Amino acid sequence: MHTLKKKISGSIDALKDQIIQVAEAIYDHPETGNQEYFAVELLTGILAEKGFRITRPLCNLPTAFRAEISGGPGPRVALLAEYDALPELGHACGHNLIAAASLGAALGLAAWIKELGGTVVVLGTPAEETRGAKVLLAREGALEDMDAAMMFHPGDTNATEVSSLALEALEFVFEGRPAHAASSPEEGVNALEAMIQLFNNINSLRPYLKGGASVHGIIVEGGTSPNIIPDRAVARFYLRARTREDLSKVVQRVEDCATAAALATGSRYHYYNYEPSYEPMRTNRALARAWRENIRVLGIIDSGLPRASRGSLDMGNVSQVVPAIHPYLSLNAGRLVPHSRQFARAVRGEAGRWLVSLAARALAWTAADVMLDRDLLKMIKEEFALWPGDSE
Repeated sequence: MHTLKKKISGSIDALKDQIIQVAEAIYDHPETGNQEYFAVELLTGILAEKGFRITRPLCNLPTAFRAEISGGPGPRVALLAEYDALPELGHACGHNLIAAASLGAALGLAAWIKELGGTVVVLGTPAEETRGAKVLLAREGALEDMDAAMMFHPGDTNATEVSSLALEALEFVFEGRPAHAASSPEEGVNALEAMIQLFNNINSLRPYLKGGASVHGIIVEGGTSPNIIPDRAVARFYLRARTREDLSKVVQRVEDCATAAALATGSRYHYYNYEPSYEPMRTNRALARAWRENIRVLGIIDSGLPRASRGSLDMGNVSQVVPAIHPYLSLNAGRLVPHSRQFARAVRGEAGRWLVSLAARALAWTAADVMLDRDLLKMIKEEFALWPGDSE
């Protein structure tokens, strides 16, 4: 083990109680997306005390922040922190552990920043569960000066290489004409009928979608009274596919379904994105190998098989602009389902306390590898440069 890694571990061990306290404080004060003021005050306050320069708000997001400390010229590594909770369930996805682990890693690195000779940046990224702030941060250039970006996520299994699906969140609005449903139905144009037809058309489309693609939707507005023909109907859909190219084709097919529904009912429609578009997660394998070796030394022998998620991550947008990893580490608490009360209990218990300490070390060591190992950095950058031509 590199001598400097041992020193970093020693600094993190000395801060272990504080790291756990931060994780549990954020857990005990759950805040939903873009409302994470307690978490941000707590994290930035500690980082400022340790010499980090704080920028807040970031990209006009009140609960996003950037905390930076530099030891001189050298590689720049971003540690991403999530801290939003779920409505009613609280931290049933473990984002409090993500925030505390990135904090712990940053503090461990900061203690030896002169020897590392690079820059450590903590990016506070709100609203992962809803509007995905990383999408905006990536688009607005908050990561363009980084050499690598990383975070970890708690789960029920380990996974070092993670992929995810591109996503479009589309709201379809059908407009018709109201009329009395019993006495003069011929005067009306039923927007709800058009919406139901859209769902039926999409159901007919499903068997012909390319592998991995999916469409899920709900009706959020469908009329006001049974005796009034609805003149407005609204539905929201998540459209997913493995690549951006495949997703564009799915969007076109769903738009064709809506056009057919409008023609069949005599209604009009329009649609728009009601949430940001997510890009597929593309794990940098060179960076992932460094993570895998570090967790092996830390006692995690089984780093897990590559994980092809059927969901979407706003970290995917980050991975399109900077080499990135988003590994999972197991809570070792049995079979757990994220976004469940059982998962939340494990996060707040001994399993969560053990995991946040492990993750802080793994993140710090992997960041140190990027800053110290020029051959690794070269491999990371060469792999990332090939991605634009990769059609997989």
